[in-house]
Amino acid sequence: MRRTTIYSIADSLGVSPSTVSRAFSRPEMVKQSVRERILETAHELGYSPNRAARGLATGRTGVIGMLVPDVENPFFPPLIRAVQDAAREQDAELLLIDSELSASAEQDLVARIRPQVDGLIIASARLPTKRLHELLKGVPTVIINRAVRSLPGVVCDNTDALQVIAEHLREDGHSRFAILRGPGASWAASSRARAIRTWAERAGADVVELGPFEAQFEDGRGAASQIVDSDATAVFAFDDLMAAGVIAGLSELGERVPADRSIVGCDDVLLARTMTPGLTTVAAPFAELGRAAVEVLGEAVAGGAPRTVTLPGAPVLRGTVGPAPAHLPARLQAAPVDHP
Repeated sequence: MRRTTIYSIADSLGVSPSTVSRAFSRPEMVKQSVRERILETAHELGYSPNRAARGLATGRTGVIGMLVPDVENPFFPPLIRAVQDAAREQDAELLLIDSELSASAEQDLVARIRPQVDGLIIASARLPTKRLHELLKGVPTVIINRAVRSLPGVVCDNTDALQVIAEHLREDGHSRFAILRGPGASWAASSRARAIRTWAERAGADVVELGPFEAQFEDGRGAASQIVDSDATAVFAFDDLMAAGVIAGLSELGERVPADRSIVGCDDVLLARTMTPGLTTVAAPFAELGRAAVEVLGEAVAGGAPRTVTLPGAPVLRGTVGPAPAHLPARLQAAPVDHP
């Protein structure tokens, strides 16, 4: 059986091979009715365009690079899947790179993969703004989860959702709150802490900030003793993974959640929904984030002006929050009392 080519498709339809080629590489240049006939015939004959050959004709690879700081953090797999699904709708493939929480590795990896891709999507970039601009000059790029001047971006604004949860906790009797800040270079960490501080000033609540911490289970676990020393009865962790570590650390200290302290995460990853009790958190719109990132990247590849898309998070109340304790924490109740 002869292999189907653009020439055999052209011959069967009575059009030129260049018209068939443009139907795949530059569809906007082919009349819609002709393009539909070409695509239908190609499908019937089992033809699919050669990506390498198409790249030579268009100057594009059909590949999007995506850089994440920690592929093991449960925030990133659903985001990666969302970007991948959106990219495939645009007939593009995804090249995934993990910088392993290293800003220097982030820089080296971007420099290495930029010749291989049509554009980049960088999640939670850690490099300073000036260095990002220098590194990304000439390559279309979208930054997710960080607002960077003059660069296209997609961010999730959790301000309203966090403040809704904080107000709910205040109404439940909590008056002293702890914020566990995320990584020092994280735009999201600053944004989330600012949301709680702004609310606290308005509500007249006390806030103590602890950290910064890495977005890791062990960092949350290690912060438990600082939380106890702070006397805060409600805790906002940077993300769900850190919140899970906090709950484990408090349990080791003899405290119960939410009876002794209420814990709030952020992102609503699978972990938050499978914990017992379920974790109160802010749900990130992963599908919308991925779709918007690919759409904005397409605009950047086409030479469009940079823009930032802002999507809201949504509050999700579950079992790790409750009324402020009207008693001493369990660890103190169980402590022996010395009598004279």
